Formats: sequence, structure tokens, C-alpha cells
Amino acid sequence: MGIKLIKIAAVYFVLGVLLGMYMSITHSYDYASVHAHVNLLGWASLALAGVIYVLFPAAGESTAGKVHFWLHNIGLPVMMIGLALLMSGMESVEPVIAVGGVLVTLGVLAFLYNVFTHVKSSQSRRKR
Repeated sequence: MGIKLIKIAAVYFVLGVLLGMYMSITHSYDYASVHAHVNLLGWASLALAGVIYVLFPAAGESTAGKVHFWLHNIGLPVMMIGLALLMSGMESVEPVIAVGGVLVTLGVLAFLYNVFTHVKSSQSRRKR
């Protein structure tokens, strides 16, 4: 899961940069919250999780790692598309944003569980 997360994070990085360039060129910052979420929840968070999963393969290969991967990567696009639509004036999309947010939150909680369960110091890994 680690390498997959790093690759997906790179895609979010490009999307975040392109959205930032669009806002800068048009002088319209209506999508600033989408830009921030894409960069923080997409690029930074997924890249960091990917590095952790590469450094601690047991975490990346665990069921919790897979749950984190799928919930985060389904929830984030749903939430970001919904947020972009909301910023465009479509208020009826708020429940979609909530569903995406819940999925991301559950994914992050799976990541937290995974880190506390499978990320061990090198000494404790050698003792097994």
C-alpha cells in the first residue's frame, strides 16, 4: 500500500498545484478550501502515510492499511468534488460532502489504529 499511496499523493500534488495556478491566473480564490484540502489530505497526508507504510511493511500489508487506503481514496474525491460544487453555488450537495468527510475520517481512524498496532521500533521487531 505504501507505494500506491505515494503515487496517488503525487497525483493530488499535481491537482493541488494546478488548482492553485488556476486561482492565481483568474484572481478568483473561490476554491481555496478545495485547494487546501487537496494539498493537505491528498498530497501531504497520503504521502506521509505511504512513507510510513514503506518503512513499516506490516502496517502497509495489514487489513487496517487496506481499509485506510480505500476509505481515504474514495472519500476524498467525493468530498472535494462536493466542496467544489458547493463553492460554485450548489448548496444541495452538502450531504455528499458529509459522506466523503465521514469516509475520510474513518480511513484516518483506521490509519491511527494501524500505526499503534503495526508500527514498532526496530528493537521490538527483532525480539519476535
